[in-house]
Amino acid sequence: MFDLKNILRPNIASLTPYSSAREEFKGEAEIFLDANENALGSATTPHILNRYPDPLQVKVKEKLGKMKGVESSAIFLGNGSDEAIDILIRAFCNPGKDNIIILPPTYGMYEVAAQINDVAVKAVNLTKNMQLDLPEITSVIDRNTKLIFVCSPNNPTGDTLSKSDIEKLLITFNGVVVVDEAYMDFANAESTLQDIKHYPNLVVMQTFSKAWGLAGLRIGMAFSSNAIISIMNKIKPPYNIGTLVQRLTLEALDNKDKVHDMIDTLKKEREILSKKLSDFSFIKEILPSQSNFLLVKTNTPDELYKFLVSHHVVVRNRSSLPLCEGGLRITVGTPDENKKLLSLLSIFEKNYTL
Repeated sequence: MFDLKNILRPNIASLTPYSSAREEFKGEAEIFLDANENALGSATTPHILNRYPDPLQVKVKEKLGKMKGVESSAIFLGNGSDEAIDILIRAFCNPGKDNIIILPPTYGMYEVAAQINDVAVKAVNLTKNMQLDLPEITSVIDRNTKLIFVCSPNNPTGDTLSKSDIEKLLITFNGVVVVDEAYMDFANAESTLQDIKHYPNLVVMQTFSKAWGLAGLRIGMAFSSNAIISIMNKIKPPYNIGTLVQRLTLEALDNKDKVHDMIDTLKKEREILSKKLSDFSFIKEILPSQSNFLLVKTNTPDELYKFLVSHHVVVRNRSSLPLCEGGLRITVGTPDENKKLLSLLSIFEKNYTL
């Protein structure tokens, strides 16, 4: 049975977090002389930047919580989802002792963050049909396994993983299951977000970088029990989300209709692109996608990648990853960008293939 106390690092449990000036005073004031800020203003505009940002992003979380149907206390906001990944590993994994499980092919930052924190990584490949290998996952779990990272829709394959399989992990695993839903806005599958109310060991990560088009702001979301979110807030830097990022995120949250329109357009373009890519003789397989990209398998991944780069079109070569042999990950672009890509592929087919 999952017990948060049993997997939390002792030094984190006893940690007294840094107490910032903006956390100690909560209320309205006319004169702030508590944080050693520059009272004369900023070197740029707007001049509000001379003040530290809200360390807990209260207004953003309130608006986001209403949209997502969760309490604001169940939300962590980080400098991209990468900050949430790093904090979770630091919270639960003792360096040189504990381990995490990743499920290749998958997002590379899970392993990188673990390595930075001197935490061992156990890799259990997805099955040939790109689903969880539950028996194998169960076999490698030991008393020092603290986290399992599940990416759904999966990067770089684009498919969603069985929700019932994820639930089986949540029930049987005594550690924390982290479900990365960065691409869920593009999927027809059901999110696990509302399940945080039923599973105390579930963390769901989402992002503003994909469907919301805010990759440059670097703001990621994590949703979980109040207990886990409190731990994450205890570890994070005091002011991890800047004032302008919070302000622009609030503005974005008022533009849900635009986001829905962009999602619809990208999903339509994804289907058009997938259909037309299948006509090329050098493309062996196009994996079904519930994301804003396609994993395309070809006999000539390196040659095709170099050809596209030579024409100033960049895709991602994923052919070295397990189950992705020959694979190029192609993000769905604008209609014009997709047309240019297809045009270049026609040239490649005529001049570079047998």
